[in-house]
Amino acid sequence: MTTYPVAQHAKSPRRSPKEQSGGLAVLKEIAIIVISALVLSFLIKTFLVQSFYIPSASMENTLVTGDRVMVSRLTPGLIDLERGDIVVFVDPGGWLQPYTPPDRGPVGNAITAGLTVVGLLPSDTGEHLIKRAIGLPGDHVVCDDECANDGGPVQVNGVPIDESLYLKPGNSPSGGKAFDVTVPQDMLFVMGDHRQNSADSRFNTSKPGGGFVPVDNVVGTAFSTVWPLDRMEWHSNPASVFVDVPDEAASAPEPSA
Repeated sequence: MTTYPVAQHAKSPRRSPKEQSGGLAVLKEIAIIVISALVLSFLIKTFLVQSFYIPSASMENTLVTGDRVMVSRLTPGLIDLERGDIVVFVDPGGWLQPYTPPDRGPVGNAITAGLTVVGLLPSDTGEHLIKRAIGLPGDHVVCDDECANDGGPVQVNGVPIDESLYLKPGNSPSGGKAFDVTVPQDMLFVMGDHRQNSADSRFNTSKPGGGFVPVDNVVGTAFSTVWPLDRMEWHSNPASVFVDVPDEAASAPEPSA
């Protein structure tokens, strides 16, 4: 009698325990890398640098609407603020119109919030402003009526400053607005580079702080434009503009004997 071989069912290949553990190890390594990158990004944003989006024309031509800038969080703090720094600060109160962020839906809002928290998206500009620090605590900043009408230079502690290095061409240093202020302690006097189109310290004297910005409100100083690519630029402090300006204490009158 002829016998026939018994047909065997094809068996699906099974991964060995070693292969399975190898695949899990790869996934674990990827997860560690992603989490580490997010944590590192969060720490960098919190303590070192943060990106911001420029929403207006008040800093033209140094910064234009749509620019993305990198901001050092080391100033103020480890590094002192200087006259001429481009500062990002939280609205002292009433400088900005009420802002409602765009609704991207529950998922979109959550993703946007998460990426912003870890620093992968620029921060919401709804409560932040960016201007140039002209007066430090104790500084006397002046442009009288004659200065404002004639387009003369702003004076800081009695010294006229030449701001042509960063002012938008065609703008007068005061933007036609006269002022005479002494900056309170722990405050800043700020103006935009586009003086004719900047609602800065000159125009917020009736708001909380009297138009001055608390140093505690300063998030950091902008040091670079990183987007769009054709506008990439390093923003160094224009120290030459203020080189002859004495410190507030040095410019104060000597006490009478």
